[in-house]
Amino acid sequence: MHLSALLRGKYDKLNALMTLHAGAGGTEACDWTEMLYRMYICYAEKNGLTITELDRLDGDGAGLKSVSFKIEGENAYGYLKAEKGVHRLVRISPFDANKRRHTSFASLEVMPEIEDDEDIKVNPDEIRVDTYRSSGAGGQHVNKTDSAIRITHIPTGIVVACQNERSQTQNREMAMKMLISKLIERREAGRLERDQDIKGEIKKIEWGSQIRSYVFCPYTLVKDHRTGFEITDVNSVMNGNIQGFINDYLKKSV
Repeated sequence: MHLSALLRGKYDKLNALMTLHAGAGGTEACDWTEMLYRMYICYAEKNGLTITELDRLDGDGAGLKSVSFKIEGENAYGYLKAEKGVHRLVRISPFDANKRRHTSFASLEVMPEIEDDEDIKVNPDEIRVDTYRSSGAGGQHVNKTDSAIRITHIPTGIVVACQNERSQTQNREMAMKMLISKLIERREAGRLERDQDIKGEIKKIEWGSQIRSYVFCPYTLVKDHRTGFEITDVNSVMNGNIQGFINDYLKKSV
């Protein structure tokens, strides 16, 4: 009940649209991105949420360069907004023949799935729509036609893509939802910055900042840099047990 009382944001009750991007570091960063994706899949399964992959770009050797997915369920965005930011990995790289310790980064975008917003209007003349062939698992329709959609919002440079749905129309609808959500996120970020200027202070919980470190070597520790919350069982965290971090964030970000 206490946590539910904290979920009073305008969009907290909505589904969450999430996109992971690998940072610099080649195969190591792509592998880390795939590990994080698996972590959120496990989290969704443990908490009765539904996860749907929307778009993915595989790494050259292993892992993922980027992946977009939707998590559906009660207060999905309200909880998962705590995960937005840069996630840092420290481990002995399995891709390094010399077994050296590597640091890798991946960023996570989290947006509410918004059907419509009266304040956000997308001018058809300000977007570019490209079609391409899906790179998914295949099937009777996927990979045989140019059903995947990529939309570029020219004024802001925002790019969204969707290839999971069976038809080009469905992919376009989902991509437009993602675009509207990103435009709203951009607007809310601007409001937050203005609020900080008015208050004359900088909050510890910032948009897009490095939020958490996952250390596998020389010791095991997962620590949230915003709240100070930490867990030594890194394998448990990678298996989706991240609710402790989320709860602590919600309590301390009020």
